[in-house]
Amino acid sequence: MEKMSRVSTIGGRTVFCHLDAPANAISVCRDATQVVVAGRNIFKIYGLEEDGFVERLNLRVGRKPSLNFSCADVMWHQMEENLLATAATNGAVVTWNLARPCRNKQEQLFTEHKRTVNKVCFHPTEVNMLLSGSQDGFMKCFDLRKKESVSTFSGQSESVRDVQFSIKDYFTFAASFENGNVQLWDIRRPDRYERMFTAHTGPVFCCDWHPEDRGWLATGGRDKMVKVWDMSTNCVKEIYCVQTIASVARVKWRPERRYHLATCSMMVDHNIYVWDVRRPFIPFATFEEHKDVTTGIVWRHQHDPYYLLSGSKDSTLYQHMFKDASRPIDRANPEGLCFGLFGDLAFAAKESLMSGELVIELQKTNNHKQPDFLKDESQFQESTTWTMLRIMFSEPANPSLSSNHNLNKSGNLPLVNSFSMKEMSTALNERNKENRQDNLHSLETNLNNNDENEETEGSEGQAEYLFGDAELDDDDLYSMEHDNQAAEEPEYLLPQEAFPLRHEIMDHPSAPEPVQEKPESPHVSGSEAESTCLTSMESFSLISVSQLLFSPHLPPKFFCPIVKKMLCYYAKQGDVQMAVSVLIVLGKRIRKEIDELTQEHWYMSYIDLLQRFELWNVSNEVIKLSTCGAIMCLNQASTTLHINCSNCKRPMSNKGWICDRCHQCASVCAVCHHVVKGLFVWCQGCSHGGHLEHVMEWLKQSKHCPAGCGHLCEYT
Repeated sequence: MEKMSRVSTIGGRTVFCHLDAPANAISVCRDATQVVVAGRNIFKIYGLEEDGFVERLNLRVGRKPSLNFSCADVMWHQMEENLLATAATNGAVVTWNLARPCRNKQEQLFTEHKRTVNKVCFHPTEVNMLLSGSQDGFMKCFDLRKKESVSTFSGQSESVRDVQFSIKDYFTFAASFENGNVQLWDIRRPDRYERMFTAHTGPVFCCDWHPEDRGWLATGGRDKMVKVWDMSTNCVKEIYCVQTIASVARVKWRPERRYHLATCSMMVDHNIYVWDVRRPFIPFATFEEHKDVTTGIVWRHQHDPYYLLSGSKDSTLYQHMFKDASRPIDRANPEGLCFGLFGDLAFAAKESLMSGELVIELQKTNNHKQPDFLKDESQFQESTTWTMLRIMFSEPANPSLSSNHNLNKSGNLPLVNSFSMKEMSTALNERNKENRQDNLHSLETNLNNNDENEETEGSEGQAEYLFGDAELDDDDLYSMEHDNQAAEEPEYLLPQEAFPLRHEIMDHPSAPEPVQEKPESPHVSGSEAESTCLTSMESFSLISVSQLLFSPHLPPKFFCPIVKKMLCYYAKQGDVQMAVSVLIVLGKRIRKEIDELTQEHWYMSYIDLLQRFELWNVSNEVIKLSTCGAIMCLNQASTTLHINCSNCKRPMSNKGWICDRCHQCASVCAVCHHVVKGLFVWCQGCSHGGHLEHVMEWLKQSKHCPAGCGHLCEYT
């Protein structure tokens, strides 16, 4: 007897019903009028009506149902409307015939698998062919007209997670495995797979053939990725990759939409996502109705892209209407802004918001010329590393600035004239370059031609402003009373106790009594020689000092641990050239952070690499620039040159140009007959030689020895 389930309606045509137990899998019949829900404690068929779901049949019969009713997967045959197949947790594969007149609809039972069966799949065009994949690592093909399997396929892996017949190729099916591999099999050859490739870094939980493109196969795994593979070529090619936020449990291509597929997660994420694989960074649509993990998804009809059915561990069955799905792209930021490596700025927005080009190039922030190799796109990581090293270890713009500038003998900072923020721009435009002091000129150089920097009104030097706990508003800036005094401004010493960071100032000292300005104070022009009286609050609310309390640049040693990790990373990747180059460039800045043995190992590896490529000069330069003692002595070993006299062929023991035996000059050029005191080249056959340039010129015209011995010399 049919009965109505507890049905609710959600916004339009999206409907759901409560189930008696959590669902593990769902499947829909060919004409999209019924859906079967299977789980450990549920096995029911529901009708799809306009008002919702109607329970049609409960297949769990008997007082104590066996484990054959505990289903891990269910499949409704797409050619035979009364035929179902389930994968049981006890390793059984069961077929069900809804046309049987009795209550028990079980038709056949196959118990050849030794462990849980994870997946069953009917052939799309062959009525009697059923395929199963089990935790025991085997796949079996059943002919429903026989009582046992007709073929067994061994994937040589721990477990089979999913099996799917190809929609276009009659004899082909795909299988995904626990070890991250995907295999393609021909049902006619059970002894060996036709193709195998590694699809994911972890287990592959699901796969699905594209309903239109013959060679497209989508896979999902524990690595939180959905990948689309082109199987039509000789070499399997990954053509799309979607990064999700959780392990992918199910993947289903959307009908009538070539680039859309739906996914759900195995844990953590309860939502169902529909992706456009051409835009893998944000879902095309999201269904957020489930309160627990979604275990099964299926499109209602193979030609209807607007209805999606889903079951979940929250014991609910949903029919999702696509128009009710949320669209994350509508809530995403429509504009993008990003700085490039060399200071370029890229800006992207919708065409409706942009009247010009989408990319705006800014003038580069640095004026120096970048090395050519930094512009090579193939060396992006290396170029970024060198750019960051330059930022970390380059000196400030004005390193010559004295750290004792405007400090009195007691080490306190003097208080320079305070002023209203509204007068800042006026004072900036009235800068008097003729009266600029030398010490302030060097400070201005440090500002890199920044015309927006603030200056004190009573002084033409740059100043930094420290604000107290009180907030500053344009309308509530602290007023100042100007008295025309002939005397110059006094010098005031800021108390030391005013410097602790972010402490609460309870009592404010009174304004200082004016005293005569000291000779070393900055000069004040006649128009600006006005005395300033501050209230007690003003003394600490707005203070301008002639230099920073703390250096605006982090010391280079702050970055040394980061650079050390970076060098170790490059060395582990085998790029000892980068590690040694940074060691040479940074020198003592980084030398103490890395132990001597590690540096020596890097140097030796790089030198050996250079010598293999016969880059002897470069190798020698690296040895000369090295700071390791064991490396520096490499070019000092075996440097002794034993010379024989070219006349008597005896070793020359004494230092000099004359042989102590025959008393002849040993290094006479055979061409010009002068003593060679520079580069000397000789023939290893006849021992005659001379100046390098002379011998080269001679051998261009003749192959005979210039000394007249008759030997055929050769210069290589």
